[in-house]
Amino acid sequence: MSPIVKKKGEKFTLPSKYLLFILALICAALMVVSFSTDALDKPVNTFAGFIVVPFQSGISSVGSYLHDRSEELAKIKELLDENAELKQQVDKLTEENTKLQEDKYELNNLRNLFKIDKLYDEYDKVGARIIARDSGNFYHTFIVDKGSADGIEVDMNVLADGGLVGRVSEVGRNWARVVSVVADNSNISGKILSTGDTLIVSGNLKTYETDGCVDFSQLIDADGLVNKGDKITTGDISDKFLPDILIGYVNDVKMDSNNLTKSGTITPAVDFAHLSEVLIILENKQTVDED
Repeated sequence: MSPIVKKKGEKFTLPSKYLLFILALICAALMVVSFSTDALDKPVNTFAGFIVVPFQSGISSVGSYLHDRSEELAKIKELLDENAELKQQVDKLTEENTKLQEDKYELNNLRNLFKIDKLYDEYDKVGARIIARDSGNFYHTFIVDKGSADGIEVDMNVLADGGLVGRVSEVGRNWARVVSVVADNSNISGKILSTGDTLIVSGNLKTYETDGCVDFSQLIDADGLVNKGDKITTGDISDKFLPDILIGYVNDVKMDSNNLTKSGTITPAVDFAHLSEVLIILENKQTVDED
């Protein structure tokens, strides 16, 4: 057999079969030593202490971190679900509360209508709800959801809050337009309930918008008995309004320049800013036909 000759410039390489044989011998020797003696325990332990244990500790820390984050994410998801459920409950309760407030407001209105119905129980009446208001002025006119099909006619008197709202000015089959007592073109023959003195109540939108009042004039109060707070009702000689319906209360009174009559302002019995339901008297003022 000829010897292995290494040529100049070539690297020395060990055949793989020899390398495998050498590694097998080393492994066998290590196995013998490990079973027969504890000579390798210390090096192995030292290797484990420096390499394996820190690696295991790192793996354990990472695992603990990932477990904690997983639990936090699960908790966050649970809280988000609870928050969404609570929000739905709050929305539902808010809706129910709003409905209860509306029902309470409507109940109060119905109670007021019931009181006024009893106050003027000599008249047949029908309840109506306001469905539209005058676009030019909030208090001038409004439309209700009852009309000729319900027996409504022009000039029928309209009540609310214990007093006079106005009169019907126009009628359709299922609607009617009402002109309020505060409208500028409204003039009513009235009287002071306590003295019987007559006067004229005139609507005044500007005064009502600024002070919540309307005007009165042509009051003859010779004895000076009329005072603030006195009730003013419709008079007996009114051509379109039934008698003794409350219009409002004297707010102030002053002597006119002629020193014969007095004028002033009235606070209406009706709160027109919060008016939503009314009663319509199904009867017109009877007038005398002249031959």
